Amino acid sequence: MQTILSFLLNPLRALTPGPNGANHRRATQNVNAVWDLAKRTVGLPMAMRFFAPYVGAGVQVSKPGPGASPIEVHMPLTFLNTNYVGTHFGGSLYSMCDPFYMFILMESLGEDYIVWDKSATIDFLKPGTGTVSARFEIAPEIIAEIKQLVAERRKIDYVFETDILNEAGEAVAHLQKTLYVRRNTGKKASSRSV
Repeated sequence: MQTILSFLLNPLRALTPGPNGANHRRATQNVNAVWDLAKRTVGLPMAMRFFAPYVGAGVQVSKPGPGASPIEVHMPLTFLNTNYVGTHFGGSLYSMCDPFYMFILMESLGEDYIVWDKSATIDFLKPGTGTVSARFEIAPEIIAEIKQLVAERRKIDYVFETDILNEAGEAVAHLQKTLYVRRNTGKKASSRSV
């Protein structure tokens, strides 16, 4: 509890230079220092509980498995995330899905790769009511395929897809995310394992 309180009271501490001018975050692909500190001290699911868009929308994030995958996200329908006609607000449906493929891929590939969200589309299939959920997972075979493609082509765009489901298991929306991936040539190769 003390760690959570110290993070909430002073999240910018991670930006303060340490000995020899180094900051407190590990060397990685421009991970925001506050997010890196939160992930290391309280874990991603707990950090997400205090992420303002998720607090307002009531988004709940599960603890990731090994290699940061899978991640499950749930969002109950509340007065804070309803739209004009009383169903899930489309922006909240997208927001609950936004960061996870990039997060999983960055954690799985390690600091030898640069990963960016490039584009996204969401198709609303039916009104979302009750609690909705989505699952994000990148299989080890896909990670290996991405590494191989980057080795061959230098940089790639890779498309991931998932559905947002209602409590009956029916798709209320379909999400497609395109991620840009390339080798991190701005640093020496690292043997860091994830």
